[in-house]
Amino acid sequence: MAGPDLDELVGRAREGQPRAVARLISLVEDASPRVADIARALTPYTGRARVVGLTGPPGVGKSTSTSALLTALRSEGLRVGVLAIDPSSPFSGGALLGDRIRMTDHATDPGVFIRSMATRGHLGGLSWATPQAVRVLDAAGFDVVLIETVGVGQSEVDVVKLADTTVVLLAPGMGDGVQAAKAGVLEIADVFVVNKADRDGADATVHDLKQMITLSRRELRGPSWRQPVIRTVASKGEGADEVVAALRAHHDWLAAHGELTRRRALRAQEEVAAIALRRLHAELADLHDGDRLAGLADLVVARELDPFAAADRLIADLKG
Repeated sequence: MAGPDLDELVGRAREGQPRAVARLISLVEDASPRVADIARALTPYTGRARVVGLTGPPGVGKSTSTSALLTALRSEGLRVGVLAIDPSSPFSGGALLGDRIRMTDHATDPGVFIRSMATRGHLGGLSWATPQAVRVLDAAGFDVVLIETVGVGQSEVDVVKLADTTVVLLAPGMGDGVQAAKAGVLEIADVFVVNKADRDGADATVHDLKQMITLSRRELRGPSWRQPVIRTVASKGEGADEVVAALRAHHDWLAAHGELTRRRALRAQEEVAAIALRRLHAELADLHDGDRLAGLADLVVARELDPFAAADRLIADLKG
């Protein structure tokens, strides 16, 4: 893609044209050689969107909750982009679930953009290209970007590295809330949502969460955000407005305490490190395809070199 073509594509994406937005996300997801150029072109227009991560164990109703949130956000006139991170197909590498069926009510809404992205083997419940896709949606003028992650358990905490606000969803009958907290997933929450709150056990789940929050706050010093626990019945749209209000309150708290800038700085650090590691991995793969690594391996097998010394030599070659 020539420079002028990229500039035109970026321009059309900034105008909110869905095809242009989709094309840019496809380019970053496919690791196009122009990814760096795309990031360079988009970065001046970013920083306005609120990035919200939705996570939780399988079966809590994340997609239904996302759809309900879309409805509530759109009722306030906000443009919303959704990145639904799906498990990868072992054959094609593409998203198994595709654009979420439960979100089809919003498919024709010009103020909503929904994209499924495959994890492609990336641990942590997020695709490696997700930060770049967030940048595309931010630059395209979306007010809120929702990231719905794969329900993979503890490794899903990666979402906190991308989101300004992280919502953890639970549901009654899915195990003891305090026990779940020990797994580490709940520690990342800024907002707790107990979905399917019309079912038996909802009161106990809410109670456990509030107890956990009270216990954890005893160890804190200085100003801190107290995570709200909100009941929802996403399938009926109940509680979505309360969740939106909590998201707004948390964003205001972040801005007032300088936490928004700090979180975004940490996000930038993670992204820069990930890009650097990816490039180093590519260079290492080039050495692997050549004779250098094979030669070092032969020396290790012959006990003429230990593996750590061999790795040092390989790194020295990379530094070149």
